[in-house]
Amino acid sequence: MSARGLTLGLLLLLLRPAQAFSQSCVWYGECGIASGDKRYNCKYSGAPRALPKDGYDLVQELCPGFFFDNVSLCCDVQQLRTLKDNLQLPLQFLSRCPSCFYNLMNLFCELTCSPRQSQFLNVTETEDYLDPVTNLTKTNVKELQYYVGESFANAMYNACRDVEAPSSNDKALGLLCGRDAEACNATNWIEYMFNKNNGQAPFTITPIFSDLPTHGMEPMNNATKGCAEAVDEVTGPCSCQDCSAVCGPKPQPPPLPLPWRIWGLDAMYVVMWLTYMAFLLVFFGAFFAVWCYRKRYFVSEYTPIDSNIAFPAFVRDKGEMPCCNPLGELFEGCLRQLFTQWGSFCVQNPGCVIFFSLVFIAACSLGLMFVQVTTNPVDLWSAPGSQARREKEYFDTHFGPFFRTEQLIIQAPHTHTHTYQPYPSGSDVPFGPPLNLEILHQVLDLQTAIENITASYNNETVTLQDICLAPLSPYNKNCTIMSVLNYFQNSHSMLDHQIGDPFYTYADYHTHFLYCVRAPASLNDTSVLHDPCLGTFGGPVFPWLVLGGYDDQNYNNATALVITFPVINYYNDTEKLQRAQAWEREFINFVKNYKNPNLTISFTTERSIEDELNRESRGDVFTVMISYAVMFLYVSMALGHIRSCSRLLVDSKISLGIAGILIVLSSVACSLGIFSYLGVPLTLIVIEVIPFLVLAVGVDNIFILVQTYQRDERLQGETLDQQLGRVLGEVAPSMFLSSFSETVAFFLGALSMMPAVHTFSLFAGMAVFIDFLLQITCFVSLLGLDIRRQEKNRLDILCCVRGAEDGTGIQASESCLFHFFRNTYSPFLLKDWMRPIVIAVFVGVLSFSIAVLNKVEIGLDQSLSMPEDSYVMDYFKSLSQYLHAGPPVYFVLEEGHDYTSLKGQNMVCGGMGCNNDSLVQQIYEAAELDNYTRIGFAPSSWIDDYFDWIKPQSSCCRVYNSTDRFCNASVADPACVRCRPLTPEGKQRPQGADFMRFLPMFLSDNPNPKCGKGGHAAYGSAVNILDDNTGVGATYFMTYHTMLPTSADFIDAMKKARLIADNITRTMSQGGSNYSVFPYSVFYVFYEQYLTIIDDTIFNLCVSLGAIFLVTVVLLGCELWSAVIMCVTIAMILVNMFGVMWLWGISLNAVSLVNLVMSCGISVEFCSHITRAFTVSTKGSRVERAEEALSHMGSSVFSGITLTKFGGIVVLAFAKSQIFQIFYFRMYLAMVLLGATHGLIFLPVLLSYIGPSINKAKYLAAQERYKGTEREQLLNF
Repeated sequence: MSARGLTLGLLLLLLRPAQAFSQSCVWYGECGIASGDKRYNCKYSGAPRALPKDGYDLVQELCPGFFFDNVSLCCDVQQLRTLKDNLQLPLQFLSRCPSCFYNLMNLFCELTCSPRQSQFLNVTETEDYLDPVTNLTKTNVKELQYYVGESFANAMYNACRDVEAPSSNDKALGLLCGRDAEACNATNWIEYMFNKNNGQAPFTITPIFSDLPTHGMEPMNNATKGCAEAVDEVTGPCSCQDCSAVCGPKPQPPPLPLPWRIWGLDAMYVVMWLTYMAFLLVFFGAFFAVWCYRKRYFVSEYTPIDSNIAFPAFVRDKGEMPCCNPLGELFEGCLRQLFTQWGSFCVQNPGCVIFFSLVFIAACSLGLMFVQVTTNPVDLWSAPGSQARREKEYFDTHFGPFFRTEQLIIQAPHTHTHTYQPYPSGSDVPFGPPLNLEILHQVLDLQTAIENITASYNNETVTLQDICLAPLSPYNKNCTIMSVLNYFQNSHSMLDHQIGDPFYTYADYHTHFLYCVRAPASLNDTSVLHDPCLGTFGGPVFPWLVLGGYDDQNYNNATALVITFPVINYYNDTEKLQRAQAWEREFINFVKNYKNPNLTISFTTERSIEDELNRESRGDVFTVMISYAVMFLYVSMALGHIRSCSRLLVDSKISLGIAGILIVLSSVACSLGIFSYLGVPLTLIVIEVIPFLVLAVGVDNIFILVQTYQRDERLQGETLDQQLGRVLGEVAPSMFLSSFSETVAFFLGALSMMPAVHTFSLFAGMAVFIDFLLQITCFVSLLGLDIRRQEKNRLDILCCVRGAEDGTGIQASESCLFHFFRNTYSPFLLKDWMRPIVIAVFVGVLSFSIAVLNKVEIGLDQSLSMPEDSYVMDYFKSLSQYLHAGPPVYFVLEEGHDYTSLKGQNMVCGGMGCNNDSLVQQIYEAAELDNYTRIGFAPSSWIDDYFDWIKPQSSCCRVYNSTDRFCNASVADPACVRCRPLTPEGKQRPQGADFMRFLPMFLSDNPNPKCGKGGHAAYGSAVNILDDNTGVGATYFMTYHTMLPTSADFIDAMKKARLIADNITRTMSQGGSNYSVFPYSVFYVFYEQYLTIIDDTIFNLCVSLGAIFLVTVVLLGCELWSAVIMCVTIAMILVNMFGVMWLWGISLNAVSLVNLVMSCGISVEFCSHITRAFTVSTKGSRVERAEEALSHMGSSVFSGITLTKFGGIVVLAFAKSQIFQIFYFRMYLAMVLLGATHGLIFLPVLLSYIGPSINKAKYLAAQERYKGTEREQLLNF
């Protein structure tokens, strides 16, 4: 040592107070009883005493810094034992961060045993005590001051403030500080630990914080360890999860994408507005240019701008026809001839055709005997091979199906907030209305009454005890009840438990509540009450699950109580499932009839939604029946063409209309029967939607066929069968075009992975095709019979009765609607000044729809599926208003990961030595960004709690030294020894065989006051142990989503959870693990469809349009341009449907997607007949051809689809079901109105501008076909 250093050392020694070098005690040994089993220490002011040899192990375990020389201390062996007992609670929660626990041990070791106690401990109150064993008078230390360095206190707090308590999803200091972790600091934490009112300290110890000598005392200011420092060579620094200094700054969520804006406005609006303006400029510029050109060069300015003079559609005497024209005419001629011959055959042999039709219908319909109706929501909304479905099956197989949930949300509207004044000091604490003592007693009565509900199933009594989730069964058969009353052990007496005197109440239910919401896993509230918080079922009751309507984490401000009864789910055991459903039915009846003026209750059960849907469906059956009755009545009445009152009953076609409707319904029955034979299950969507679709298609074809016949005049020498055959040859190709287009489109739509769309497409395609077959067979025969009846002047329905003879017979006639279309509507619509307006308006509507296309919401609000008067609606409102936690989410690590190796453990765990990007750490960091990730809380980690449980310093893991069987911490038996030795090796994590040896013990250990880390209740189902305890299989780490009030929130939560899991899998694969992690929550299987619904929508609609295009090209005889125009019009209808959905608040989901696919099919009906009529027309100009097509087909389309559907749809507006009102009334009305306006207004105008040129081959064939008849003159007109 240098002279300078020696001089400095001597100077410091001289400046230091003399008493700093003396070693003396303030106590030694234990004296009288303070309270319960706690004792005072005996006052002693002498020198430290040598510790007996039997205390050496304890000193090495608790205070290794004192294990030197002859181990002279100010404590005896019993005091060391008491210290160990008192440190069990902090040990269980803080030892996961060695630096934190090292500092805490320093604080207590110096207090209890330091050989220089007198420097920083000052006894302020004593009392005499007569030792009954030695009869000597001793002195109890009743109160003292502990001078603690402020630097030490702050350093200790900083090392411990981030330590997590995995089983309670909270900071450990929230359990050890007497207040929320956010409100805890170094001072109030140490003050709370030394306050005798916490239930742990035997007497009052007053800490005095100072870094400088005060009142002649030298504060205890030992060196500390930061959480980022290692305590020794064996242990490392604390983990990132327990020490923010290790992992650096808190992660920040990525910035939200900036909205696409132009000039401060939504970019889509601006782009489409500019596009529309540009279109109008170009279109009207071209229009006026042509108008000026025509006015300059032609005599009449009223000549149509695309007439033969201006733009010849077909020059009869010049030019060669394209090569496709003869091919088209050949195909058209074959179809016409085929259907003509077939029609004649059906009319000639009606009995045979009708008989075989009925046989076919009966054979197909018999398949309904094997019908399977899918009511399981999972099968309805999730594809069997989807990711969510596979993950659900994996979870159910390894951990059992997610439990059924029965839940109540209770408010006390007539009770006011009250204030609790803590004793002896502290700020007033407001308590919300439902936390009033009397209200809690009433709620407990309700809860008890629910527990006692009995149901009957198969003459057996079913109680909650028979079906509830009891995690500790058979040792503890108490049902899991997530209720605030479980903090009071569901007991009236414990709710009333209080300690006080005639003047003050020291502690009561307020005190216990405030402790339990911070430490729900505690078995001792550390107040003078010493009541447990742990639920009677053996698990913690988290406050965010049982309280609602509070602000931030001020649970005492709760305005609602939430009680949840988890019931075991029996997916594969119908008998047990029906027992549970029977109890739920009684539960619903009980709560509905429960009367208490002080409580407002909203509730739900697992079966509630299905029950209410069934009730809703039954309630709307009458409405739906009226809807179909209106359509049936209209069809029956509108088919007939009454020329005079005297022929009313002869000319009416009620019986034919009814027959046509029965054919439509028969086609639906045949479709259901055929797929029932094949084992394809039926869904409710199919039952609700397909009759509407097939009725639209079928009725349209019926009107076209019947009205074409009514307008036709029988040629000279032509028989009825020849006439009907000829009529069928004219219209059947058009019917075939529409029906076959829809059939192919629907069958290709069955390629969709969405079960609802897949099933609908299969059944719809088959039903439409069978309907077409029955119409060109059975209906044609029936039409022939009905015409013969009419010719014989027999009454409709009463066909055996002849009507009065008026000598007129059957004559070709045209309906008023046909006259209106031909003489008024078509000429008006196709006027030169009207057509540009039509184009401008429709393109404008299209531009608007494209602008809002990306703004249609995705999802299905659960409340829409409920009747407005349903009790579940009240529950949904309360759910969004009061609850603070969303559904649980499990991060599942698939079987195969190696937990027994240090490397494998570090990839998963979140404690000391674990990787900073481990599974638990990544979920923890996600919870820190809860507003972005939708993960609300840190995960419960079985592996971290297992490592804390097995530490040799803990009293949790013990075995009988003779049998090696597990010995619970509550057992007082000398034969029980710690599982692992208190050596550097023993303090390390167990690996290999050691890991597997003690893991089953941890998973079977029930929490008790000596050890709160037992994993039976918390993790009994979280870990799969392979056969013979050879390894760990699949495991999960549970947390909760944040509150998810809307469908968009549910979808986002699932996307973010999968993103987190994928990142964990990627990280672990870099470390050598080949096993994936996936998130599972009960709602994923229902919401997964929305992750791909945009792609599914584009795929299904594009496939449908592609199929329609190809079929149209073929069946129109290679008329490529006609197919393009028709498909463009249908695409416009579909885009405009999205515009209506946005305007009318209809979200995109499986139901609306089915309706969109159906609207694609119905649009074919509106467009295909007009398009084909245009292509076969032989008029001179496009305008004339469009006018002819609209005149002949427009009236049939309008009366066949538009009026039929409109009448039925209007009735649906009166349905009670919101689903019917929104997804059926609104969407059906939109598809009919859009289809009618585009098919009867826009399409003829578009064809008049850019329709295909006339097919020369078809024109020549028509001339040849009608040569020598009146029609030849019409062709040349």
